[in-house]
Formats: sequence, C-alpha cells, structure tokens
Amino acid sequence: ARHVLGYADANSTEFNPKTTHPVIDFMPGQYDEIEKGGTMRLGAYPCVLSDDSKLLGFYGKKEISERHRHRYEFNNDYREIFRENGMALVGAAPDDSLIEAVEYMPNRFFVGVQFHPEFKSRPDKAHPIFREFIRAASLTEVEKE
Repeated sequence: ARHVLGYADANSTEFNPKTTHPVIDFMPGQYDEIEKGGTMRLGAYPCVLSDDSKLLGFYGKKEISERHRHRYEFNNDYREIFRENGMALVGAAPDDSLIEAVEYMPNRFFVGVQFHPEFKSRPDKAHPIFREFIRAASLTEVEKE
C-alpha cells in the first residue's frame, strides 16, 4: 500500500492505531470485543487459491490449510484499489470474507500472506512459499527471463 498505492502512512492498526490507511485491521465486528480477549484467529484455516496464482503452482492444489495466530486481517475496504493497481488477491477464505494471500504481478516474486508459513516449515521440508522464494532468488539472469 505504501509503494504501490502511494499511501505513505499505510499500516496495520496493530502498529499504528491512528493510521489514515488501515490496510490491516481488526475483523469487522471485533472492536467491541478487543479488551475481552478471544478475538484471535488461532490454528489452521482453509484458504482457496486463484487459478492464475503463483501460490497454486507452489502448493499444487486449490485449497490449502494454514495456521494463524493473530486478530488482524486485510481490510476489505481496500480490495478494489489494490486490484486496480496490480495487486492480485489470490487467496481467500472459502466464503470470500477474508483475504489470505496477495501477489503483486509486476514483480517476479512478490507474495504476501496473512498466515504463518514458518509454523509449518522445517529444515528438511521447507514450506512451499519459502522453497519457491529460495528457488526464485537463486535463478540466474538468463533463467529469470
């Protein structure tokens, strides 16, 4: 949001509650529950990947399950402006209520996710996102084209 949309103060309300561009924010309906606890999304949640996403190629399947440990989500008010500026919203909850993953198509490798791939990655079995990031970073200039 800072670089693609030019919103210098774009942020998560976790880090800057007064940002004028809360791209990451509490889920709708949670503001009354913040002090009461129990608002975290913990554990595995399903995510449906877009047919044209890099992530679908990384995982090799359309529906994945990834672990969460947070209460902040992609703010759906920003869906359209992100799409208009080249950010593909490529992973969503099965009911499309929450965006789980984005890709910025003009970049060779730009993947952002709301879940924690590090929770499922091991030295002898890298998570698909980490595996593909290392692969992309290690390509020679000729292979990149």
